[in-house]
Amino acid sequence: MLPSEFRRPLVAATLGLSALGFMAQPVSAAPAPSYPDLLARAQSAAPRLAEAQAGVARAEGLARQAAVIPNPALTVDLENFSGSGPFEGTSQAEATYSLQQTLELGGKRGARVAAGRAEVTAAQARAGRTRVDFAFDLAMAYAEAEAAQRRFKLASDVLGLTEEDARISTELVEAGREADLRRIQAQAAVEAARASLAEARAAQETALANLTSLSGSSEPIDSIDVSLLDAGSVVASSSEAAATLGVVAAQAEKAAAERLLVLERRKAIPDVDVSVGVRQFNGDDATALVAGLSVPLPLFNRNQGAVAAARADVSAAEARANAALLEAQGAIRSSTARVAASEARLSAANQGEEAAQEAYRLARIGYEAGKLPLVELVNARRALAEARSQSIAAAVERAGARAAQARLGGFAAPGVQP
Repeated sequence: MLPSEFRRPLVAATLGLSALGFMAQPVSAAPAPSYPDLLARAQSAAPRLAEAQAGVARAEGLARQAAVIPNPALTVDLENFSGSGPFEGTSQAEATYSLQQTLELGGKRGARVAAGRAEVTAAQARAGRTRVDFAFDLAMAYAEAEAAQRRFKLASDVLGLTEEDARISTELVEAGREADLRRIQAQAAVEAARASLAEARAAQETALANLTSLSGSSEPIDSIDVSLLDAGSVVASSSEAAATLGVVAAQAEKAAAERLLVLERRKAIPDVDVSVGVRQFNGDDATALVAGLSVPLPLFNRNQGAVAAARADVSAAEARANAALLEAQGAIRSSTARVAASEARLSAANQGEEAAQEAYRLARIGYEAGKLPLVELVNARRALAEARSQSIAAAVERAGARAAQARLGGFAAPGVQP
């Protein structure tokens, strides 16, 4: 039996390992919902969207603050107390109680409120653009995960075909119709196919993990059941260029910059501080009203630097708005061609896959009959795998082209409104 000084650390270590084992239990996973459903769920879960919404809330808070007028100041002044001679003690003390208020002149408050509202509009436009960009990124992550799943299925199918070819090769070797070298070559091909399957599995898990992370899902996604690669599309025309959210956001930022320039110009006008109060004379047991006016003299600081900086911000925002408009117009025109090209590529890839499938079927029949060498069968199998891989890549390209076109029109995804 172990001494107590050894038993206690052992028990603690055992409990710790048990706790770690409990914490390491696999988290339940589930297939991904359809893309529109996943996008709807992500609206409240995705960190990127939460950050964009926080930016809107911040702008709204600053806009509310911009409407607030300056606080008044309460001033208490005591004079002629605790001195010498007749001013000893507080019998000759004078107390002044005044209320001071800053009066903003030159329309500063109105300009500040207008600038705050413009910034809210800009923040909302930026958030809208973020939502559309996020929807595009989520669509691409969904498509890549679905493609990785298809590639894994393809690698699994290729492994099955390779094993079947190896079985046929072994039978032919045993029947004396092939050299033993062909059996060894076929077995090497099987091992290579198994390695490709392991690589495809890792790529699939990585793509699904990326989709889970981007969507903010609390439950890991382990498969794609509803296809996005085969989904429909929304076509945007060049007349919609001015309505794309990138242009809207750039124009809103330009308007906000212009409002800030107006505000900086108004800040050059001095504010006035006025005060009114009561002075109490203890010696005469009397009171009197007092009033004051304070006006800064704009001799040195007329806010010239801030005005120049705000003017430069307006020029930069105007350039960004013009660039966004030109880019949107060009992108929408080119997106139509990209979608058409991707459709043609996918159609050609599907036809090539059908031809490769038939060629492999005939090559296997010929090899089993001893009319074709093993190399012909291997080449036909490789061509089939490559054709299927090209079909998957073409489907991803078409999904990306459709999603990019939908984003330019301000849509969240193919067939989905933001």
